[in-house]
Amino acid sequence: MRYAPILLPLAGLASAFVIPDTELFSHLVPEQSQQRPTPAAPLEQHFSIEHSADKVVAWWDSLLEHLPSRESLLYAAGDAIDFVSQGIENGKQTLSHALDDELQLFSAETEGEDDSEADRPRHGHKPHRSNETIYEIIKKSKYTTKFAKLIEDFPHVVELLKCTDSGNLTLFVPTDKAFERIPDHGKDKKPPKEVVEALLKYHVGIGFYPAGRILHTHTIPTAYKESWLGGHHQRLRARVGLGGVRINFFSKVVGANLFAKNGVIHAVDHLLVPPPMVGRIISLFPQQFSTLLLAFEKTDFTNYIHKVPMAGGTVFAPSNRAFARLGPRANAFLFNTETGIKYLKAILKYHIVANQTLYSDAFYGPEHRENAPASDEEDDMVAEGGSHYHIDLPTLLDGKNVAVDVARWGGWYRVKINGYIPVTVQDLPARNGVIQVVGRVLIPPHKHGKVDGDSVVDGEIEVEELKERLKAYVEADDEEDMGEL
Repeated sequence: MRYAPILLPLAGLASAFVIPDTELFSHLVPEQSQQRPTPAAPLEQHFSIEHSADKVVAWWDSLLEHLPSRESLLYAAGDAIDFVSQGIENGKQTLSHALDDELQLFSAETEGEDDSEADRPRHGHKPHRSNETIYEIIKKSKYTTKFAKLIEDFPHVVELLKCTDSGNLTLFVPTDKAFERIPDHGKDKKPPKEVVEALLKYHVGIGFYPAGRILHTHTIPTAYKESWLGGHHQRLRARVGLGGVRINFFSKVVGANLFAKNGVIHAVDHLLVPPPMVGRIISLFPQQFSTLLLAFEKTDFTNYIHKVPMAGGTVFAPSNRAFARLGPRANAFLFNTETGIKYLKAILKYHIVANQTLYSDAFYGPEHRENAPASDEEDDMVAEGGSHYHIDLPTLLDGKNVAVDVARWGGWYRVKINGYIPVTVQDLPARNGVIQVVGRVLIPPHKHGKVDGDSVVDGEIEVEELKERLKAYVEADDEEDMGEL
């Protein structure tokens, strides 16, 4: 069983880019010819933040007050705003099961087991390429009529998909069937154009990502720049699993590698909606994060974090299982005593990095950081060829660092915190950062140099041990800052 976490994902590669309906994608383009995409170049002129960015944020906020499920997220992509409860629970369970699957595959139980290198699949033949642009292809296809019609009202998006001298793009185009998943009710209330434009740009990946590259890519930058990320490109999450390739958990790639003059097109079966705030995402999954949500409530952490200035960030979110591993005595102290609540708040602060957004393969933060993955528009980490990188990130706990190590074998990444704590689900994109789900609660290491995991890696932590590690950081009064989780 020690190789199960490797073999199960590898099994999914066989079906990752199988097209269920071969006609669906073969008819996306009437003619194919041999032509390479144009060389990559800056695309900044297409991605400036609109003056109405605040309006976009306000709209998503109002929507997400009513969006407890994947189904509801799809409502936001169309005209419907009159939400109904039917199907909500099923939608939430779909995403919840996706998280559960990854927690099973990459759980902390695999810690310490060896990983074998996974070779990238190679097809051995040159792809067919079109002389037409991405825009021209989807405009002519009878399978992408709705998306093509939708972008007509947005000249910037049209120009982006037609451009041949500003670098390559990757379009995740929703098929017409994807639009059929949007309910018909609420047609009289349409979202602002800024919201629709944000949604359209979120389907456009910056850079050239054919199937082979997606197999070893975790996140993809999009044409949608997010002010809550400090103006950086919002990213898509890509994973290969037993069911094929999933984008942001729920949208499946149903057709791949249609090469255009200015990039490549993949067809997806759901619309891709820009993600909500970190706090909102965590609240959507009580099956995984109910203990963390209780910790937020007990410590009044929401009130604290709203005052922290943040433009992007990294949240290491402990799962329910991670809290359980602390043991009943430590949990009773943290959640049921007045003194323990102060220690609990210190622990929560140690799980949050402000203004630095670390994905497994990209980094938005201070420039010129030695040994850090690439930042800004460079979407691949420095250790592109394999191996390992290390970065220390300052947390809200008086700037106390967490040490992050990312090891890469082919298309597989292993992320560990403070040398031994695994990230069990990587790269959940959020509007204001990224969530990395951790298999154990993070606790600052001993100041006298003792190895961080010596007393807890094989069992529960004692209350006195917990106090010793945190007593220097426990404060009598809450700090006053600015921001939002």
